[in-house]
Amino acid sequence: MTDTATGLRLALADNLGSAGWREAVMTVPRELFLGQVVYRADGDRIDRWVPVRRAEMSPNDWLSLVYADQTWVTQVGGVLAKDAPEVVIGQPSSSSTLPSLVVLMLEAAGIDEGDKVLEIGTGTGYSTALMCARLGDKAVTSIEYDPEVAAAAERAISAAGYAPTCVVGDGLNGYAANAAYDRVISTCSVRVIPLPWLWQVRSGGTITTPMWGWMGGVAFAHLTVSDDGTASGRFRSEDLCFMTARAHLAPPRPPLITGLGQARLSRIDPAVLRNDTALWVAQLAAPQAQCSWGTDTTILVDVSTGSRADTRPDSAGGWVVHQHGPLRLWDAVEEAILIWQDAGSPHQSEFGLTIGTDRQRVWLGEPDGPGWQLPA
Repeated sequence: MTDTATGLRLALADNLGSAGWREAVMTVPRELFLGQVVYRADGDRIDRWVPVRRAEMSPNDWLSLVYADQTWVTQVGGVLAKDAPEVVIGQPSSSSTLPSLVVLMLEAAGIDEGDKVLEIGTGTGYSTALMCARLGDKAVTSIEYDPEVAAAAERAISAAGYAPTCVVGDGLNGYAANAAYDRVISTCSVRVIPLPWLWQVRSGGTITTPMWGWMGGVAFAHLTVSDDGTASGRFRSEDLCFMTARAHLAPPRPPLITGLGQARLSRIDPAVLRNDTALWVAQLAAPQAQCSWGTDTTILVDVSTGSRADTRPDSAGGWVVHQHGPLRLWDAVEEAILIWQDAGSPHQSEFGLTIGTDRQRVWLGEPDGPGWQLPA
């Protein structure tokens, strides 16, 4: 089985095609980080998960699963795969991300020999071990929110022969004891950049993280910290996201009620929000809102203020929008979409983000271009 695992690691490293991380991928045994059980999705239901047990597979079949370039969910709704009954209903809360995406994140962060790294979200510990293999144990600090996930990761990291600084705690606070860092890399998505990350990175260092908002829009941020303590950078071209930091998840949404408030014709086709970048732009304009779609309606709800907006086709043509509450959600979304369309409907990579101690501003084109504030 050892020879089989070695061959599969070599094949995985070759398939990933990363010169900088090839040796680390060849060295780190991913099977240690998946434990004895993982989840697979059960058919077409996105909330139904079935455990896949190593004991019920041949050794070679299990290793083939381990070294597939695939994400394997290891916790659903707080239930670790090893503790799962036959079926678990819920949303994934921890996973071993597909290796190609792990390596993409490491490359996007520009991590190289000599760097001191803070990883937000240890997860299974596989990416932590890859960094240890390349940078050395002392260069890597990793923080995990969930104590059970953290304990399993630390056991796996130790079994693989590495000893980074592993911390159980809220990664949104960073880990000041080992600062300053050259790189902060987050394996969870955030709505805004936590200020402790900014404070714990040296001048010239970087912060790399996927970002996610309550409408579901995503972007991939890579920021450089300046001498004055601010940070700025453009979003990257890759469309990726990870599980969201638990403190940044959207609140429960109330029942959807449509047709409330004042009505007018919309200046944009609501279907544009089906476009990933358009959804990101809409989210910038109404960051507290959540978005839902019906058969012929688009609905926005802001839980904090009770504001609502819904659009539907108008019998005379076009789309009618109803808005209710203190915030005119569709007005804000509509204006942002029109600005984006006037600029040629560019991808998120044509946007950038500048953060300081008092505000975080997303801008289009250049830092002095049209912009929107992220929520405090």
